[in-house]
Amino acid sequence: MPCDVQTVQDIRGGNWLLQPVLSNDLSGGAVLSQETRGLPIHHPHRSRGPKKPPQRATGHGNGPLAYSDSCQNPPSKTSSQTVQVLGGVESRGVLRKISDMLEVILKRMDSLSKLDNSSSNTADARRLDELSSAINRFQPAGLVERIQAIAQNVSNMANRVEQILQNSMLQGRAVRDGTSSQCEVPRDPRFPECPGKVDWMRARWTSDPCYAFYGVDGSDCSFLVYLSEVEWFCPPLAWRNQSSPPTQYVLQPKAPKRQAAFRTDLSVLLDQVGAGKESLSFMKRRIRRLAQQWAMAANRLDATLEQRWRDQKKILVHVGFLTEESGDVFSPKVLKGGPLGEMVQWADILTALHVLGHNLKISMSVKELQGFLGVPPGRGSCPLTGPLPFDLIYTDYHGMQQMKQHMGLSLKKHKCHIRVIDTFGTEPAYNHEEYATLHGYRTNWGYWNLNARQYMTMFRKDQTAHSVSIVMVLFCYLLY
Repeated sequence: MPCDVQTVQDIRGGNWLLQPVLSNDLSGGAVLSQETRGLPIHHPHRSRGPKKPPQRATGHGNGPLAYSDSCQNPPSKTSSQTVQVLGGVESRGVLRKISDMLEVILKRMDSLSKLDNSSSNTADARRLDELSSAINRFQPAGLVERIQAIAQNVSNMANRVEQILQNSMLQGRAVRDGTSSQCEVPRDPRFPECPGKVDWMRARWTSDPCYAFYGVDGSDCSFLVYLSEVEWFCPPLAWRNQSSPPTQYVLQPKAPKRQAAFRTDLSVLLDQVGAGKESLSFMKRRIRRLAQQWAMAANRLDATLEQRWRDQKKILVHVGFLTEESGDVFSPKVLKGGPLGEMVQWADILTALHVLGHNLKISMSVKELQGFLGVPPGRGSCPLTGPLPFDLIYTDYHGMQQMKQHMGLSLKKHKCHIRVIDTFGTEPAYNHEEYATLHGYRTNWGYWNLNARQYMTMFRKDQTAHSVSIVMVLFCYLLY
């Protein structure tokens, strides 16, 4: 393809359809003309003017973007290309204008290609024949692809220029504020992991959008601020505002305690369970069928306790095995002889917590889990900055894996709030990660290092062999 773009005359008005503003692909040693004015607009009453020959770009102007060499001697693909950026506003303006011109070109070609459907006289037919001949010489299919590729290159270049300008502004701000020398990585024996964490951030801070959400921009200052105020691997910076302590040290005022009152109306619970899956419909049918027995049990227990004060707890119930992210192999088999024990178990757990009068939130998807926990946007690499909004979290092993993926470091911090619904229990040898790894106990549900009392099983905790309903375990645990 020749270096200059071949121009095509507008048959109707004598204006040039394309001006010689682009030549060759920017990514392959292109020559970019400094002509950045907009394309002429066709006017129906304007007389045909004399053709103006296209001007060849020399590449030696003083415009915002200038590429070396000429069309006769294009640079090799291995040679480096230099871009001269005179100013943030000028560079971005030129790049935007080039992108707009490319869009105008594409729209203009599209409108001309549709003239065939609107021609009705001999003159129009003759003009369309000339236009068709010109377009055949122009190879529009390949041109459109090249224009689109050039537009993409211009867009990428604009993004790169934006990043360069932002980094320059940040560096200039650091120099003005006197913080450039204060962002050296500290060597504090109280924070031995700080240097390694900074190196990790330098290489991978773009791996998760949550870092940018907390203000990380690629500078060492932002790394140290994040690692000292959002995470806790580096010491607090002396030049930062010490009146607002790091998020992990903020002690939120505790809300006043409320008394838990027994409930006999299950309509609110049924609405919280939701619909749309056969497994949920099965659980709701069981709750409705046993509603009278639950009401009787609540009244009897209320009379036994004689209005004893019980704190109302904020409890999140995340049913991990019914989430789409875990596969949910149970819902399609509810009416086909599939296992129902897990759904019976979870229906009774939800009803017990509701009847006892606790503030209950139910999560049936990872999106709902993230919303309830206040997880920052991203892939779960960043911790929660605020306090855990729940006193207890009931979940299963699927839910544990999902929380580990989306809570990041916060899972370790808030692990004591978790209660795992583990029907048949887990032996301590499998629960203790170091011991299990040392002795080769391979399992898909172990290694959580939880306190044994955090596992909710259907067996009593003492030495007797009598099995009881897991609901009774919850009753006893929540009451005392």
